[in-house]
Amino acid sequence: MNRLDIKKQAQIISALVEGNSIRATCRMTGAAKGTVLKLLADVGQACAEYQDKTLKNLPCKRVQCDEIWSFCYAKDKNVPEDKQGQFGYGDVWTFTALCADSKVVPTWRIGSRDLQTATEFMQDLAGRMKNRIQLTTDGHRVYLDAVDNAFGSNVDFSQLIKLYGNEVEREVRYSPAQCTGTRKVRIIGKPDPNYISTSYVERQNLTMRMTMRRFTRLTNAFSKKVENLAHAVALHFMHYNFCRIHQSLRVTPAMEAGITSHVWEIEEIISLINR
Repeated sequence: MNRLDIKKQAQIISALVEGNSIRATCRMTGAAKGTVLKLLADVGQACAEYQDKTLKNLPCKRVQCDEIWSFCYAKDKNVPEDKQGQFGYGDVWTFTALCADSKVVPTWRIGSRDLQTATEFMQDLAGRMKNRIQLTTDGHRVYLDAVDNAFGSNVDFSQLIKLYGNEVEREVRYSPAQCTGTRKVRIIGKPDPNYISTSYVERQNLTMRMTMRRFTRLTNAFSKKVENLAHAVALHFMHYNFCRIHQSLRVTPAMEAGITSHVWEIEEIISLINR
């Protein structure tokens, strides 16, 4: 990266966080593909490490969690036999958490849609909270054990279960089956029924698909390596938390949560590489 000045690096990162693919970024900036990938890896790793150290002792009160589907290398049905069953080939899920008040994303976890990943995700979330929180997830069964293992009884936990028509919602569908209603289920503690919702975190899933090209459905813009997916997700949340002014808050989520006092510039994100 020494051959690129800070202005050119900022131009590349700005293109990536606005939803451009690697090749589109290369065409826009004139940088080589390998250069863009190397910068993404360096910045993504720095963003992950910085947020891991910074997003702690958060004063969140209401947290919503969800998981979003993507795939690496190839879709499950097209994965070669010698790579079937290996993580990073086929379905990959990203678990996300979002504070309903500050809109900050305190943690995320990339893995399989199983109990192990969900437990690691919830344990990390629990370790970042300052106070007891009200937690809402969808009806995915693994959350029941994952939340209990991570929080014990020190949480007000509920699930918002969506009821669908005859067709079952699957990640292979472009559109889900028609939602016919929802059911609120109290699991642990005394969650306030008025705040049992996953609307904000589901909107964050849309933001991820809009601003990370590799999450776009029905295109060839998927991640070839799961490591690159992880770097892109870390960069996305760094930009979302610290740089992007939230429309309803008029400040960034990190400012609303008291983590920082100013709106970050792209150059500040790049400077994390040298810290």
